[in-house]
Amino acid sequence: MADGWQLSLTEAATAIGNGDITAESLASGLLKRAEANEHLNAFVARDSDKILEAARAADLARRQGKRLHLLHGVPICVKDNIDVVGYPTTACTPALRHSRPTRDAPVVAALRREGAIVFGKNTMHELAFGITSNTAAFGAVRNPYDIRMIPGGSSGGTGAAVAARLAPAGIGTDTGGSIRVPAALCGLFGLRPTLKRWPQQGIVPIASTRDTAGPLARSVDDLRLLDGIVTGETEAPEIDLRGLRLGVPRKYYWENLEGGVAAACEDALQVLRKLGVTLVDMDLPGLAEADQAVSFVVALHEPRTDIPAYLREIGSDVTLEQIVEQTASPDVRATMMSLMNEDTRIPDAAYAAAIATHRPRLIEMFADCFAHQRLDATIFPTTPLTARPIGEDETVELDGNRVPTFLTFIRNTDPASNAGIPGVTLPVGLSPAGLPIGLALDGPAGSDRRLLAIAAKVAEHFTALPAPKGMS
Repeated sequence: MADGWQLSLTEAATAIGNGDITAESLASGLLKRAEANEHLNAFVARDSDKILEAARAADLARRQGKRLHLLHGVPICVKDNIDVVGYPTTACTPALRHSRPTRDAPVVAALRREGAIVFGKNTMHELAFGITSNTAAFGAVRNPYDIRMIPGGSSGGTGAAVAARLAPAGIGTDTGGSIRVPAALCGLFGLRPTLKRWPQQGIVPIASTRDTAGPLARSVDDLRLLDGIVTGETEAPEIDLRGLRLGVPRKYYWENLEGGVAAACEDALQVLRKLGVTLVDMDLPGLAEADQAVSFVVALHEPRTDIPAYLREIGSDVTLEQIVEQTASPDVRATMMSLMNEDTRIPDAAYAAAIATHRPRLIEMFADCFAHQRLDATIFPTTPLTARPIGEDETVELDGNRVPTFLTFIRNTDPASNAGIPGVTLPVGLSPAGLPIGLALDGPAGSDRRLLAIAAKVAEHFTALPAPKGMS
């Protein structure tokens, strides 16, 4: 088994528990890989001495016969907007470079209670306001499948690290697609939980009405393990594909796709149909308008109150004004400046309407769809296109046209985010250029464990993606 760097989360936990590998050898192997692949820029910070010290302590506990926890001695990386004691929480923005939390975020605390070792903090799109992870002050993260390409974002460093086998799994955050987009572009599995199912405290926010933490990993079993540890929910429903009803929202979700994405996802539908899954062509009339009435209205209004609330919670002297003034990435700086400008910021009345009227309508739209069509989930391409070159922050090429980078990549992940329902992405193939393609499943609110079980059953029938080539 050598040093075990190639193991998934569950495999690593089992191997350490059985004594097939030591926590120290696993941590040491991963540290060597991380150091050899620094060009990916997946980590903002990593403390090798602390990691090895924690691994040795885990090995000692096992030798002494102490009770082993579910993640005993297993390294997990964490996005750098999530508080971890011993590391700064920079959110990859200059004003927070020296922000050092005194408490773990509850999500991190839950993982540590089960024996996990924090394997450093991951680079991200500045303040989580973007999907390229091309960050001016901390550098661009590179996709392990092609280092010229973006890994997605805003949890891009987490996606790159897990895909490159620098860590078995990681924790990111998702406001409009920031877990599922990098998972799709990096060939991983990712879960956006039902809103508020994972605790939000100790995380640099965008908007509490939309934000959630969640896992990125190399198998659905790993997602299930991490989700169960954080939430305490461990159900694993039995799924019979022959009784499954999946909605195929042809309009909106399946339109204007990159050719390779369309082909891979259509092939996946054919596989599922042959296995007995009932595929229901359906529509969500008015979805685009309903989503638009909520999406940026909430995301560009709530930071004015939610970011200062976070800063007060951690006892920081940094102000929102200082964060805005020092924002380095041009795309994020423009967004943050608009928050503070009386002429450009979202009016209170528009925000109130989004919360009181438009978001409830969006939630009802999804609930009615699942109920009336008797659907277990909907199924669609996670992103309309595969990874694009680093530096194309404003527009990218799709089918011969230049389209907005941010809006195009989050098109399919944003509606469920605004409705607060769970979503899973799984890899279903590589494009002709060798870039990963993701297939998404969205489920009814609170159906996370069943949705994960569906994803696990579906994933059994697709070939696992090869590891990225050329990684040291």
